[in-house]
Amino acid sequence: MSMGSDMYRQQILDHYKNPRNYGELEDPTYTHVGENPMCGDEITVDVELVDGQIERIAFRGDGCAISQASASMLSERLTGASVEELVDMDRDDVIDMLGVDISPMRVKCAVLAEKVAQDGYEIYEGEKDADRTTTE
Repeated sequence: MSMGSDMYRQQILDHYKNPRNYGELEDPTYTHVGENPMCGDEITVDVELVDGQIERIAFRGDGCAISQASASMLSERLTGASVEELVDMDRDDVIDMLGVDISPMRVKCAVLAEKVAQDGYEIYEGEKDADRTTTE
């Protein structure tokens, strides 16, 4: 294991043990729930939008270290970002943000929060059926 890889592993553990933006927003623009039934991860994301920007984002839920750390890191990255940045984000962006190699079985854990936030936005905009939850 390289020193850089070890640093990222420590960062993931820190975000897992001390999640940033964990909790609920009062009066969010939208809230969405998603799950990864293969791993048992479940995440709820609250987003407050102001003039096309993500003013605040919070998450809550239970899951493995990768899903929870990814949600925490994503919440930091997206606070103050444009909606376009959220919409354009893909799995490679999330994996790069984590900074470690993710096995194919764990990719769904890593991208769950991203997918929940994106699906919630699509539902908010009327582009997706609101009766579905994100399932990876």
